[in-house]
Amino acid sequence: MFPFLKKIKSNLISQYRGLDKTILYGAFILMVCGFFLTLAASPAVAERTHMPNLYHFVIRQAIWVIPTLVVMLGVAMMPVKRIRQLSGVILIGGIICMIYILLFVGKTKGAARWINIGPVGLQPSEFVKPVFAVVCAWLLASGRLIKKFPGYMIAFILYGMIGFLLIRQPDFGMFLTITAIFGVQLFLSGISWVLISGLLIAGAGILPIAYMTLDHVRYRLDHFLGFEEGKTYQVEKSLETLQNAGWFGKGPGEGIVKYELPDAHTDFILAVSAEEFGFIMTAILILVFAVVILRGFWMVRKENNYFCQIAVAGLLTQIAFQVIVNMGSTLNMIPTKGMTLPFISYGGSSLVSMGLAFGFILGLIHSRTLSRGLE
Repeated sequence: MFPFLKKIKSNLISQYRGLDKTILYGAFILMVCGFFLTLAASPAVAERTHMPNLYHFVIRQAIWVIPTLVVMLGVAMMPVKRIRQLSGVILIGGIICMIYILLFVGKTKGAARWINIGPVGLQPSEFVKPVFAVVCAWLLASGRLIKKFPGYMIAFILYGMIGFLLIRQPDFGMFLTITAIFGVQLFLSGISWVLISGLLIAGAGILPIAYMTLDHVRYRLDHFLGFEEGKTYQVEKSLETLQNAGWFGKGPGEGIVKYELPDAHTDFILAVSAEEFGFIMTAILILVFAVVILRGFWMVRKENNYFCQIAVAGLLTQIAFQVIVNMGSTLNMIPTKGMTLPFISYGGSSLVSMGLAFGFILGLIHSRTLSRGLE
């Protein structure tokens, strides 16, 4: 009766079948785990912060899951050219919002990161991360494949601009994330070892500058290196919980660390997972992350589209970096840094931006991208 609807349905089914199911289902598993861990950890936080509803954070997280799925699947089915265009638009919008926050909104709890759009609070820098990886990949690929196109120079300017805005917020963890993305992409783009060495030396100089100029960086490094007595309260509690978690944990809802950690539903959600579900379930969660990341690198190595290779490598670097930093902070292997665990920690901006990143990955390694050059 409606042949155009049948055609749309047929096209969507065909596009869905072409997506990499290991990465797609891995993302679904992580989102489900994130919801249940938010359900386990956040009621205690809601009670402690005097929210009107014990399930305030759970409801908000469930609401954010819907746009995350729409964004991830919608972007995954886009042609490569549309992904590139969408990334450019979001990047420009994100940079404008970051500048606006610094100039007109100011700091909340010591940081200028958030903008309110009606009842919704968004963190623009979260969305800048994945689109930066895509736009930077396009610039580097164009600089290599198109004669006289200043792709490398524009990419460095873009990195410097975003890095400056992140330091001004300040958000040193986010700055390190885009630095990791940019560094991997530069390496894969084939720049000279002389330039790589220079960048590594320059990068090594960033840490002492941050230590001397940013109070929160100095505080965390001093405690981590033992220059100040004791550890931060949350790290100490997290380590104690992990040591006593056991193989199977205390059981869902039976943990107590969520009542003691202010960030139990965000930065230290791994401690809640270990206490209530034990080492085995936490190890499975880590395994899912490893499978998704390694599968992405395995798939992209077979991709003959230069832009897609660099873009997907940058996106996978972002995800891996966040996982390593979050888990490393929880285990006191690195200085604490407020960085979410992808799809697991509570946070609307983090959830949707990660859906965007996974959508880009799925779309760029889609079978239809093969043998199509920059298009």
